[in-house]
This record gives sequence, C-alpha cells and structure tokens, in this order.
Amino acid sequence: MAEKSRVLVIGGTGYIGKFIVQGSAKSGHPTFALVREASLSDPAKAKLVQSFKDLGVTILYGDINDKDSLVKAIKQVDVVISTVGGAQILDQLKIIAAIKEAGNVKRFLPSEFGNDVDRTRAVEPLRSEFEMKVQIRRAIEAEGIPHTYVVNNCFAGYFLANLAQCDFAIRSPPRDKVTIYADGNAKGVINFEEDTAAYTMRAIDDPRTLNKIVYISPPSNVVSHNDIVSLWEKKIGKTIDRTHISEEQLLKNIQESPIPINIMLACNHAIFVKADQTWFDIDPSIGLEASKLYPDVKYTTVDDYLNKFL
Repeated sequence: MAEKSRVLVIGGTGYIGKFIVQGSAKSGHPTFALVREASLSDPAKAKLVQSFKDLGVTILYGDINDKDSLVKAIKQVDVVISTVGGAQILDQLKIIAAIKEAGNVKRFLPSEFGNDVDRTRAVEPLRSEFEMKVQIRRAIEAEGIPHTYVVNNCFAGYFLANLAQCDFAIRSPPRDKVTIYADGNAKGVINFEEDTAAYTMRAIDDPRTLNKIVYISPPSNVVSHNDIVSLWEKKIGKTIDRTHISEEQLLKNIQESPIPINIMLACNHAIFVKADQTWFDIDPSIGLEASKLYPDVKYTTVDDYLNKFL
C-alpha cells in the first residue's frame, strides 16, 4: 500500500478547519497543523489544539505572516490545505509564495469550501469575498502549483440547525414560523462538515482530481428551502407558518443590514434565490462530483441530519 501523504492544515482552529484536521488524522495521514502560539490564550482554541494532539496531530507553531515558519512547515509535508477565514483570503498569496519557495508540495487546496466562485451569481457584500477567492485561484494557476478546489457548497451546521433563518442564535430548527426567500424553490446543496472532510481527504491523493474542482453535491442533499422546511414538518408532525419575502425586499434588507447579517442574507440570496450552487452543469473537463468519485463514502443526508434535532 502506498504511503499516505503528509498533510499540513493552515487555519485548523477555524470552523471547517477543525473538521479537516480531524478528518486527515482519522484517515491515517500524518497530519500537521500550523497554529499561532498567541491563539492558545483562548481556552476554547487551546482545548481544540489539545484534542488535535490526542489524535496524533503534530502542532507546528508559526504564522501565515511569518515567512520562515511558513516555509519550514510546508517543507515537512506533501499536501497543504488552507482553511483560513474570509479576512485572510488574500493572505493565501503568502502561502502560494512559500509553496513555490519550498518546492516540494504535490497538492495545494486553498480555502474554498463554499460555492464555485467562478460561476457565482452572488451580490455584494458576498461577491467581493468570492472575487478574492477567484484571485487566489488565478494566482495558483499562474504559478503552476498542483491544486484541487473543493466546492462543498453549504455547511449543515450553518443552514440546517436554523432552517436557513440567518440567525445563529437559533440552535435548533424553528417549529412555529419560518421566513422563505422568494418562492423557496431554488435548489442548494447542504453537506455535513465531517463528510466534507472525508471527501476532501479522498481527493488529495487522487490523480483524477489534480488541477480540478471537486464538487460535493450528493443527490440527496440537493434541496430547496421549501424542501428543508417540508422535511422538518414531516418529522415534527406539524405545519409551520411560512412567510415569503420577495427578492426585491431581500436585496433591500442586504443593503440595509449590518455585518455579518448582510453577508448571511447575501448567502441565502445566492443559494436559495439565484440557485448559485445548482444553476450550471458540472463541466467534466474541469470538475468532478465527489459522491460519484467515492461512492463508498456513506454521507449524511439532509433528512438524516435533521433527526438530531428531534
């Protein structure tokens, strides 16, 4: 059996980053996480880093802005996965430069983990973040760095726990009333974070995914806003009052709302009004669908995920 690639995760203490670190370690890859020592002053992050160590992850102390520590970390691995947040998207230009200097990386996965930014219909302020991700894609390609872009679409933890209500204070799906944007029939794709990690780890050593986009779009998880609410209604045996907001009103709300509400509303507009994740067919010359590539991965369906809230 071929030796598994050594993996470095940059941004591993962030939302999707922790799932990627855990998925890498659990799938048998020698796993490294680049962590800022200052972040350990946060008790929650210190506890998370300890959980990484318990899984056998090697913690490398450094910073995306410290070139020497970055190059040193990259020289120890075969695959670099970035999961940095929106504020650091363009800082990935420093990762690209460090990968070029190190000269040993077989695959780079930049911080994507969302919509296909080259095919988006998103409005501001979300569009600007997507345009930064496009800039990173073009920089990777211009430097000839072997890569894979993971388009996992929506995180279940963001969109199912609150039935896409743009309110993170809601910890379980509403049982009385919900807001539906436009007619509620545009389809999005919602995936369990651990499944995103599982598919990502399968892709990093797969020659079929080299310099390609991997779309995580398993058929059971392609759902409209109405579909999600109907699934939940069926589980709780109750009809929920649905209030529809027009696209025009939603666009007005996006313009008038503060950060981060405006970004959350813009996400819902892109996904559940403009069908940002499903309006196009996957072009086989540039992209592949993960559940078809790896049919043995038993993914969690939207229907199954909602059961955890019963």
